[in-house]
Amino acid sequence: MSEARVPPGTLSLRILAALAVLYTVYFAKSLLMPVFVALFFALLLNPLVKLLKRFYVPRTVSAVLILALIGGPLSLLGSQLAEPAQRWAEAIPRLTEKLSDEVDNLTDKLAPQAEKPPQPEEGFSFFGLFGGDSDEAESNDGEKGERRPDRVSERLKQGGLELLLATLGAAPVAIAQLFTTVLLILFLLIFGSRLFAAFVEIFPGINDQRASLELVHTVQVELSRYILTVSLINACLGLSVGGVLWVLSVQDPLLWGVMVGMLNFAPYVGPLLGVVLLLLAGVVQYGPVAYALLPALVYFSINLVEAQVITPLVLGRNMRLNPLVILVWLLVWGWLWGFVGVLLAVPLLVCLKLAFGQTTVLRYWMQLIETRA
Repeated sequence: MSEARVPPGTLSLRILAALAVLYTVYFAKSLLMPVFVALFFALLLNPLVKLLKRFYVPRTVSAVLILALIGGPLSLLGSQLAEPAQRWAEAIPRLTEKLSDEVDNLTDKLAPQAEKPPQPEEGFSFFGLFGGDSDEAESNDGEKGERRPDRVSERLKQGGLELLLATLGAAPVAIAQLFTTVLLILFLLIFGSRLFAAFVEIFPGINDQRASLELVHTVQVELSRYILTVSLINACLGLSVGGVLWVLSVQDPLLWGVMVGMLNFAPYVGPLLGVVLLLLAGVVQYGPVAYALLPALVYFSINLVEAQVITPLVLGRNMRLNPLVILVWLLVWGWLWGFVGVLLAVPLLVCLKLAFGQTTVLRYWMQLIETRA
């Protein structure tokens, strides 16, 4: 029996096509990111629009109402978090300067002390034999010894300033992308369903039109159920962490609660980053003492219960994903689109898993994604 072989040029063409898609997604992220986010949220919210349509609510009214109900609380929450977020943003240069001072002190302590040359007798200068000056040589040695800490301080301060300038410079672009995303979501909720139905009906390449519509409907319902469940779990996590931090009199507990809730959408990477940030917040508030570890320990304990008990119990085995696949997927999308890519990585993987589960063409990929740890 002869095994089926791939044509010689097919594998190379597939690799080149994959690289072309990857680099297109990376270099066109300013254009593709709002489109992907809008498609994702439209897919998520479209079942609600269909539900309101059964009660004779027009799609335009329902789309505007849903976006207002979602955007209103988020805008109110953003206004409450603006002041503490601005305070932390202004504290970045001061924290950088304090860190540079600590690095300077540590460098001075770790730097090997140069052995002093034997003191010449009074009235005799060894360097004078060669026309040099001992005071000038000592001053040069002192300058060499102080040069390294100064460079470390300058680099750290420059790094903090560059981070602040980059954040301020990216603000107009982020606002424009946010406005574009909201506008695309609104139009997709109003006109997207009819456009997709017309696409399935008109184009001759789609053989089974009913199966295509059922596939999109199943993905919409299951994805909405998954996102709403995960969002509820993450909201409870953020409320729990923020409440405990408020009882412990930690500064800005609402900010940290919202932060850990958002970071929890990125498994493994998000909780690790949350622990680091809360550890930094504890050190800033309490200083380098053992009590500064308490905010990070509180978050780690609550997150451990959520990740090991609550989430597997609520989601069950239907949404099982391999941890290694999740980590690689997060790294790829984090490299492509940064923080937004990390937040969208797992929902996108779930969407692909649901699509693979409804077809038989890519069932091997679904089995790979679902492989047990």
